[in-house]
Amino acid sequence: MIVIENDWLNVGIARDGAEVRKVKHKKNGLDYMWTGDNAYWGRISPVLFPVVGKLKDDHYQLDGETYKMSQHGFLRDVVFDVDQQTASDVALVFESAGQFIHIFPYEFKAIIRYKLKEDTLIVQWKIVNENKEEMYFSIGAHPAFRIPLVENETIEDYSLNFFPSANKTVMEYELKNSLIHEKRTANDISTIQLTNSLFAHDALVYSNIDQITLVSNQSSHGVEVMFENFPFVGIWSKYMDKDGMMAPFVCIEPWYGLADTYNTTGNLKEKFGVNKLEAGETFQVEYKMKFN
Repeated sequence: MIVIENDWLNVGIARDGAEVRKVKHKKNGLDYMWTGDNAYWGRISPVLFPVVGKLKDDHYQLDGETYKMSQHGFLRDVVFDVDQQTASDVALVFESAGQFIHIFPYEFKAIIRYKLKEDTLIVQWKIVNENKEEMYFSIGAHPAFRIPLVENETIEDYSLNFFPSANKTVMEYELKNSLIHEKRTANDISTIQLTNSLFAHDALVYSNIDQITLVSNQSSHGVEVMFENFPFVGIWSKYMDKDGMMAPFVCIEPWYGLADTYNTTGNLKEKFGVNKLEAGETFQVEYKMKFN
């Protein structure tokens, strides 16, 4: 486990998937990240690449060829190397080197950097197109935050607060059989209180949101996820059908991409929300998580 820390936070990061596994707040003693309990969901904060969500029938077409790929892609399952590291900052790198050419016919380099500034973890992604032609891909975050954070609180004590992008239309989408359907414009969205049934029909998905906070109305502890200019965000927890309860975590997921729409053509170049990166160019974005 790689550890970075400062006076506020101690953060554990695995080389497997460059995944954040632990965030401990030194001043309030709280652990913020989900435990990865397989009884609910065995991951904690995977990076989704080169697809976000599910492909229709688990395949796509590109330049006359058909490729199979499972939900959320493969980057979450590879081992990264440490590129650079200081006490409060680490950059991890993975180079494709032909390993995935049978399911993703591009060569790329992925650099994921984590750095601390006071009580905030800054996450930076760089994707380098190492091909002689344009590359099409999606990338997304999937951090899971433990709730309740404080003893004697309940899930219902927590709310999600939304901060839409200025002068942009917020669209809400719904997932049916894991595929995207446009639902409604949602410019009126501000706060959603958590309930055990909130995720009974899968994730909540929106466009044009800049920030979401998850906060307790009892203790005021929580997390602020800031992702200005990200086109989409998903919010999810595992719903346990057997007992009608949600799992004790919430994922707030900034995305550059989406699952396939129900009416997709299957052509990766025409995929809704896909990113195009020119030959030799670098895609670079960042988001932030502030722990209160």
